[in-house]
Amino acid sequence: MERDAPINVLGTELRPCGMDPVTGFFRDGSCNTCAEDSGSHTVCAVMTDEFLAFSKYVGNDLSTPRPEFGFAGLKAGDRWCLCAARFRQACEEGLGPKVDMSATHRRALDIVPLAMMEEQAE
Repeated sequence: MERDAPINVLGTELRPCGMDPVTGFFRDGSCNTCAEDSGSHTVCAVMTDEFLAFSKYVGNDLSTPRPEFGFAGLKAGDRWCLCAARFRQACEEGLGPKVDMSATHRRALDIVPLAMMEEQAE
């Protein structure tokens, strides 16, 4: 898999998103992406209780531990490379988490308008 250039939505070098828990399509702590990343795990989001409940409600339970996959479950304050479409959906429902623009890959802009991310910027 060939990674896309590590550039963020601000046009600068992509910063790390989070290592505890380790995140990213490549599980490298950054929202790096490639053509094989069909979910576009490109938005560095800061989890909130409201967003985690919303995500679980719409079918993507990020808060329940899955020890068989080495996943402890996310909690409020955790940083996670979120699928761009889920981020957009949550924002449209008024439940969008905060976003770290310096750690959000520019490919997120294929799905999420920059203005929407700016409204959620930390």
